[in-house]
Amino acid sequence: MKQRIDLANWNRREHFAFFSAFEEPFFGLVAPVECTGAQAEAKRLGVSFFLYYLHHAVQAANEIPEFRTRIEDGQVYLYDRVHASATLGREDHTFSFSFIEQHDELAGFVAAANAEIEAVRTSTGLRLSEFTARPDVLHCSALPWVRFSGLTHARSFQHPDSCPKLSFGQLYEEKGAIWMPVSVNVHHGLADGYHVGLFLAAFERRLKQWR
Repeated sequence: MKQRIDLANWNRREHFAFFSAFEEPFFGLVAPVECTGAQAEAKRLGVSFFLYYLHHAVQAANEIPEFRTRIEDGQVYLYDRVHASATLGREDHTFSFSFIEQHDELAGFVAAANAEIEAVRTSTGLRLSEFTARPDVLHCSALPWVRFSGLTHARSFQHPDSCPKLSFGQLYEEKGAIWMPVSVNVHHGLADGYHVGLFLAAFERRLKQWR
């Protein structure tokens, strides 16, 4: 479900008009997120840490209206809920796009994700479809081999795109805590640094809920 935003009375109407005219309207940043204990909690639950933090990341994004806002045919819509379109790897080191429906409960999300993981494992290519191309998704990827401090995305400027992009890096220990670099890229006509900060705070809070 989605509702159309009245651009004439929207408090971001000038921001939207200004940044939407850019060849590259996205901006991004990388920040460390503490996940001390979250990895152990995922292990206790018998869930891969990737699916554990991905579920919490999508849940955190759903808390932020700006992360559920999309541009479609020049109009702006606010979705009730957004889901994950994550890149999933294969044994031959290729990857595929996916669509993972979001669930409030971790078990439901993990079941949906495992079905996609199996579908990717037994397929080839990118698996582009109407589901992976849905506007009500977050584009998610993981680079668990790299403790990155910056990240860019391959993008076609001719293709309309307003989906936030989340990337997760290699865990590392520092000052007695476990951290993970998280890259967030969003359309500047829809969100600002303040909203990215809200997302990162919500994500970190959810990773600490096990306590």
